[in-house]
Amino acid sequence: MRKAKILLHQNELKATGVDMVPIKGLAQKVQTPHRDDHYMFIIQQKGLSVWELDFSAVTLNGASLCFIAPGQVHRYLGGKSSEGWLIFADTALIAKPYREIFDTFLHSRQVVHIQKNDDIFLMTSAFKKLLGNEIMPLKKEVINSLLDTITGMIASEIIPFRNSTGLISSQKYTIAMKFRQLIKEQYKDCKLVKDYAALLNITPLYLNEVMKEISGFAASYWIHQEIVLEAQRLLYYTGLDIKEIAFELGYEDHAYFSRFFKKNTGMTASSFRNKKP
Repeated sequence: MRKAKILLHQNELKATGVDMVPIKGLAQKVQTPHRDDHYMFIIQQKGLSVWELDFSAVTLNGASLCFIAPGQVHRYLGGKSSEGWLIFADTALIAKPYREIFDTFLHSRQVVHIQKNDDIFLMTSAFKKLLGNEIMPLKKEVINSLLDTITGMIASEIIPFRNSTGLISSQKYTIAMKFRQLIKEQYKDCKLVKDYAALLNITPLYLNEVMKEISGFAASYWIHQEIVLEAQRLLYYTGLDIKEIAFELGYEDHAYFSRFFKKNTGMTASSFRNKKP
């Protein structure tokens, strides 16, 4: 029997394009994995919360920040004495430089720990009061301005460089950003680092150098991550057999795909499917 498609939460935000709820207000039961058509930012000041992001359990312990991108499968698993906020924002309201940072570090640096007295908590408190003010002139414009500040602060923490001046406009960062975008578009047809290097008009050696410097991982890691993640989604959320999934991902030899999946996950495709409830 074919499983239902991944639940997509869409058109849930208010006219302002933003919403905000307290973490401790989340239901204390395991949620159904789902996607959103907008960004979600977790701004946790204290306590512990556990989330599942694309089949990986992620724990936020103490003062922490996390972003979840549109289309990313996720769910809240539970928590203990956690306090803080979830901010939901329409993609169009997130400045392009910040979106590029989130795209670049998706799956590699989505969670960061911060100081418990970080200024972002003051901003978040002001943002909450602003959202509740029904009579403020220019409310929408001020909301957008403060949202831009908060998402910028999160993006600045996501970048794993303390001396990051000029990073965003650097050639290497631009290459890394374009590479990650190309993988999303081409992973079914392009499986090798040299394929992407050719599309970017650089050598495979330089592409690897750039990705290791920017993300900490080689270029091949990101190609494999994209393929494995989509394979896991197809295994969990559809009734396609392994041969069909291999074909869907651009593999003519399903046995080769099976070896690739086991090498990169430590388990067979059948074992992954069977271990999910």
